[in-house]
Amino acid sequence: MLAIIALVLIFQNRTNTLKKEIGEFAIDDTTSVTKIYLADMSGKEVLLKKVSPGNWILNDSLKARNEAVRLLLSTMYRMAVQAPVSKTSYNNVISNLATNSVKVEVYTYSPAIRLSRAIKLFYRERLKKVYYVGTPTQDNLGTYMLLEGSDTPFIVYMPGLRGFISARFSANVNDWRDHTIFAKKPHQIKSIRIEFPSEPDESFRIEKSGRNNIAIYRLIDNQQITLFDTSLVVGFINGYRNIRFESLIERDAPINLDSILTSTPLHIITLVDTAGYVQEVKTYRRKNYDQVFDDDDNYYPYDVDRLYALLDNKRDFVLIQYFVFDPITRPLSFFLKRD
Repeated sequence: MLAIIALVLIFQNRTNTLKKEIGEFAIDDTTSVTKIYLADMSGKEVLLKKVSPGNWILNDSLKARNEAVRLLLSTMYRMAVQAPVSKTSYNNVISNLATNSVKVEVYTYSPAIRLSRAIKLFYRERLKKVYYVGTPTQDNLGTYMLLEGSDTPFIVYMPGLRGFISARFSANVNDWRDHTIFAKKPHQIKSIRIEFPSEPDESFRIEKSGRNNIAIYRLIDNQQITLFDTSLVVGFINGYRNIRFESLIERDAPINLDSILTSTPLHIITLVDTAGYVQEVKTYRRKNYDQVFDDDDNYYPYDVDRLYALLDNKRDFVLIQYFVFDPITRPLSFFLKRD
């Protein structure tokens, strides 16, 4: 009997909401979203899976940038239909959606049957919505979108946003990668080694034993340094709590990657944590692409704000900022006590 009632309710629910859903793209409960799949026409794919509230994994193996996922979920919740596409632009919009769009699949953990607000039965992960996100409208205030199974494209916008939302539905894996390089609390750090290949006298190694025992060694002769400013060293170690890169450099970026990687690094950072895990980061100067000059109108040969870094997996080449990295790449002389 229960099965019959369930089938009737499901059929009635689908019949009553079919017309309504034709123009609905928004997700009314983003906390129930468990998985988001995005794919574009060039073959790029992104799969975001929720592993715990607020934490997502990317393509089953990478840590996702949670703030980017939060922005996407907020967009899915707030976006609204402005109007169906006009008859005059219908053919062009359909053609563009067929060749230049991102397919979006949204999965939720939700009940198959809702008898009332309080009574919900048969929870499971299910495909909630499938739609295609196209290009912005001519005024850049809306985005063309089409629900799967519908032949009516709509202009979708986000109230309060003066712009388009299509860029938030990226199928590029790098747009979703977590930007964390170092995230170590002081008690998790065993040693930090900073090398300055062009200034070997400034290279050093910090070793920690316990919470309060700190030793510093000059690398050029492995001599232990006894007179150093403890507060500066403690602040330096604390700097490794949250170090992030600005952006990933695509492999097809218009730079001579091989030439950069064969040049002498500016710094080599090697961090070993208390579990024995080793991280190595090499930094490299970046050309002054922005054509910056000093106050005397002299041209800077290198970028004064950013530089490159090769991360320890030897796979990710990223753009970083001096503002972020200067505090964790101090030279040995910075810590020495002055007479």
